[in-house]
Amino acid sequence: MKTIVMMVAIVAAVFGMQSCAAQQQGEIDLKNAFLVDVRTPEEVAEGTVEGSVNIPLNEVEQRLAEFEGKGQIVVFCRSGSRSGQAKSILEKNGHTNVINGGTWEQVQAKVAAEKK
Repeated sequence: MKTIVMMVAIVAAVFGMQSCAAQQQGEIDLKNAFLVDVRTPEEVAEGTVEGSVNIPLNEVEQRLAEFEGKGQIVVFCRSGSRSGQAKSILEKNGHTNVINGGTWEQVQAKVAAEKK
């Protein structure tokens, strides 16, 4: 019984994190957004958002100069977890204009809807 309760708690926590990532999205201004896919190049090769730049999470701190002067920074990944980490890294380095876009599919849908 304890195992089932623990499994339910874990599943609830995972789904809670995903919905939390979606809530962090905020309003994306696609005309001024710097779209950054923080997944690995191998993941990006399977599909990404048109017009986005790939800066893997493990390279964000070393590539901070690429984020300078951007109107709005939108980071995204596969589940919203790595983009949340990227958002934290950027904010710790003085970027206040960062939005966790969640999954790349969510950002892709926003871009597609904007084109209509």
